[in-house]
Amino acid sequence: MRVLLDEQLPRQLSVYLVGHEVRTVQQQHWAGTKNGELLRLAVAARFESFLTADHNLEYQQNLQEVSLGIVVLVAASNALEDLLPLVPDTLEALSAIQPGQLVRVLGTRATSDDA
Repeated sequence: MRVLLDEQLPRQLSVYLVGHEVRTVQQQHWAGTKNGELLRLAVAARFESFLTADHNLEYQQNLQEVSLGIVVLVAASNALEDLLPLVPDTLEALSAIQPGQLVRVLGTRATSDDA
């Protein structure tokens, strides 16, 4: 699966997302792009999922119009050491997510909402 890693997440996280083609917002030269435009660019570039720690994304954007799976990581911070325990559930979420679906990864479990 092609995954876009949001810019507030550490790029080193991509190494742990085994089995997926992961690119960062910075690698795409999209740093500083607002979420609405960022999601449109991701769809146009044929990304299938967007991995973020932006807990408000679903309230800021109409995700029903986005043909991406959105995975929101919920951790104590965006530091790699706080995100690494979420990797197994993140991999599970990425393997099952559907376009237009939002999944929150809370570490020990993932919750799903239709976007």
